[in-house]
Amino acid sequence: MAAVRILVLVIAGLGLARAGPVPTSKPATTQRSCDIGRFKSLSPSELEAFKKAKDALENSLENWTCPSPVFPTTWDLRQLQVWERPVALEAELALTLKILAMVADSSLADILDRPLLTLRHIHSELQACVPARPTAGPRPRGRLHQWLHQLHEVQKKESWGCLEASVTFNLFRLLTRDLNCVASGDLCL
Repeated sequence: MAAVRILVLVIAGLGLARAGPVPTSKPATTQRSCDIGRFKSLSPSELEAFKKAKDALENSLENWTCPSPVFPTTWDLRQLQVWERPVALEAELALTLKILAMVADSSLADILDRPLLTLRHIHSELQACVPARPTAGPRPRGRLHQWLHQLHEVQKKESWGCLEASVTFNLFRLLTRDLNCVASGDLCL
């Protein structure tokens, strides 16, 4: 009788071994949760670092003229639906990071290090809030589409000086008004 039990256990064990490993925990997900609410306001020391960077950038700018502003003053994220706001802010932030990273390669690297680190962190967190865009099918329409298209096209058409100046002068609006609006969600009125 004992020999039969051992034989049954050995056969069952061999059957399990052929079935493959049994997961002992839930698989890790690569999707992060959207937790942008903590960026409703930045610390005074962060804002001071951005002010120093903005002042240094403004001092480094030579005469610049832009035929049309990269970030028109009429842009207001409150005009978009709540789900569109992170998409618009992510595009605005991506352009800002691209331009400031190029400037950081120059003599302003020390001043821009901390603001760039903060912006990269915010951008990384914001990407979890942006819905995945389908590669095929309908594209965004309306105001969001116009904004995204304009941000894309302006990079091809405008001079480096215009892009740098526009990003510099838009920096505090991005950090205070736009970021706060997205972080406030439905409460951004």
